[in-house]
Amino acid sequence: MAAKLQLPFLINVSLFCFISLSLSVHQGQGLSEIHDLLPQYGFPVGLLPDGVESYTLSPSDGTFTVRFTTPCDVRFAGYLVHYDKEIGGKLSKGAVRDVSGITTKQAFFWLSLSAIEVSGDGDIEFFVGPFSKKLPVKAFEKIPQCQKKQGVGSLDWRPLLGSI
Repeated sequence: MAAKLQLPFLINVSLFCFISLSLSVHQGQGLSEIHDLLPQYGFPVGLLPDGVESYTLSPSDGTFTVRFTTPCDVRFAGYLVHYDKEIGGKLSKGAVRDVSGITTKQAFFWLSLSAIEVSGDGDIEFFVGPFSKKLPVKAFEKIPQCQKKQGVGSLDWRPLLGSI
């Protein structure tokens, strides 16, 4: 008799765990969903370019990944920014930490972005290690289009630095 009672209990517990795990990670497909989500965290919709294939976001700790159809380059306020095919980090209200997969070109070098913060004065601050640069939020009001790799003829250090 005890074995008969345990089977429905185990099925219910298994079903509960499956539903809980399914709800713990927000997943989406495509452009509009992720861009609609950004303002909920205090960011403008144009922080990410078009070409989003899918994304995941864990509401418990803010860990996210965004997958693009292809890697792409975008210009923001005169700065060339490269998005790998997959980027990630930890998203919270007004901040992204532990950024991976986004680089910016400074002179002849590609530098990895490490964090992004929205400041109270209408700017977005981008961090590359200990250095930062503020850009106006207005530069990110529209969703930019992905471009093929730019900067033809300039030396690209990403492949070399990635192997170190």
